[in-house]
Amino acid sequence: MRRFRLRPRPPMPRPASQCSGMFCSPPSRPPHHPHPPHLTRPPVPPPQPPLPVDHGRRPFVLNINRATLGNKNYRTTLWTGRYLQLTLMTIPPGGEIGLELHPDTDQFLRIEEGQGIVQMGATRNNLNFRQTVFEDFAIFVPAGTWHNLTNIGRTPLKLYSIYAPPHHPPGTVHATKAISDMMGD
Repeated sequence: MRRFRLRPRPPMPRPASQCSGMFCSPPSRPPHHPHPPHLTRPPVPPPQPPLPVDHGRRPFVLNINRATLGNKNYRTTLWTGRYLQLTLMTIPPGGEIGLELHPDTDQFLRIEEGQGIVQMGATRNNLNFRQTVFEDFAIFVPAGTWHNLTNIGRTPLKLYSIYAPPHHPPGTVHATKAISDMMGD
């Protein structure tokens, strides 16, 4: 039968700042603050409602960047109020919105991802305004202006559009431009 001898463990070294001579103080702990004032956490945003549901005519908050980048449809109407409307759009490479005119509606578009060319003009045959647009660009289309936006990049063009007053029926969702064209939008 073998006998084992237990050896005493050597003492753990302590930082010099905690020891003085032969005596060492226990490690100090900072005072407990669940949320120190300088490190307060921002409030947790509410969970995002599932898309695509038109949440119009009631209060609504969302991360517009995340919603736009996550949109897979050509057009998703996300919020329709009395005086304005929010739609998310995804235009595939080489695709376009198509030349259109909104006689009584101003339009704001913001590019979240991708690149395109926007064209505008007073008549369908005179699109004398032409501008290349990229991520973080905003486009303002006055009512009564012919306009088009074409994706010139290699990735989908992700954007959102605000119409004032609303332009599409509440809850409009078009998976593709072909469906949108077929529905007369």
